[in-house]
Amino acid sequence: MEFLHPEYLYLLLLLIPLIAWYVIRLSKTQASFKLASTGAFKGMRSDFRVYMRHLPFALRVIAIALLVVVIARPQAVDSWEETETQGIDIVLALDVSGSMLSQDLQPDRLQAAKRVAAEFVTDRKNDNIGLVIFAGESFTQCPLTTDHKVLLNLLNEIDFGMIEDGTAIGLGLANSVNRLKDSESDSRVVILLTDGTNNSGQIAPLTAADLARSYGIRVYTVGVGTTGMAPTPVQTPFGIRMQNMAVDIDEKTLTEIAAMTGGQYFRAQDTEGLRQVYEEIDEMERYLISVQNVTRRQELYLPFALVALGLVLLELLLRRTWLRNIP
Repeated sequence: MEFLHPEYLYLLLLLIPLIAWYVIRLSKTQASFKLASTGAFKGMRSDFRVYMRHLPFALRVIAIALLVVVIARPQAVDSWEETETQGIDIVLALDVSGSMLSQDLQPDRLQAAKRVAAEFVTDRKNDNIGLVIFAGESFTQCPLTTDHKVLLNLLNEIDFGMIEDGTAIGLGLANSVNRLKDSESDSRVVILLTDGTNNSGQIAPLTAADLARSYGIRVYTVGVGTTGMAPTPVQTPFGIRMQNMAVDIDEKTLTEIAAMTGGQYFRAQDTEGLRQVYEEIDEMERYLISVQNVTRRQELYLPFALVALGLVLLELLLRRTWLRNIP
């Protein structure tokens, strides 16, 4: 049994001064007689009502205590929970190269990817999630953590120019695998998002994919960007100008990476498409966590209330009949 408002049980402490008041008042109202001899009363036994004279007050105290319990709302709680796993370990590998500033996604690819990734993290409350970024190089922006507030803050801080420009897909994937290889989770996943072709780093993408496969890590690859041309900011002698640049995503390699590791390749050509990609990944991995919580509450205050009412009525009946006081 639990109480919905357990703080009200402190009202039971008020019974202490009530009982003290009754004892003091009783001691001051006892009648006394002066007799020359008590011999005439020898052998007489006290009437049963003498022993029961405190019963009405006791009934009142119990009734008050029961009313306090009613106010505290006693409830029977049946709870059942089933958990099959401790959660999934996920690393988000995000391309932060210059081409991610293209504006075929609004406001640009990088900001759209950050926003949708944040929504994905928020929905995965039971998972350890880490963040790796890559361009010409790669480093871990956030190690695996269940503190998603910290992760979201670090995700929000990502911007172009944090590392040397380029697209080191293999290095980014290898770094992500390194973050997951010692994990004890039953399920380990990398979500790798890029908009280009591997042109930097000392590790080939398929080599990194083979490494992921050897550790049992699934890799979902996401190619982000429209088809054809995309408006991209370019540095010119006259400052930054928008120019239409060809979209060049190595879909063949990204598809092979996903196939080798048991994952899947997705193509996102706009922000809504990117959101749908994350939703599909979320659904595919959701089955690995089976947590069911069933809580049923049943109110128990009614019996306490009925007993309290019965005690009050019994007290009133006794005070006016069998245990009536005559001034």
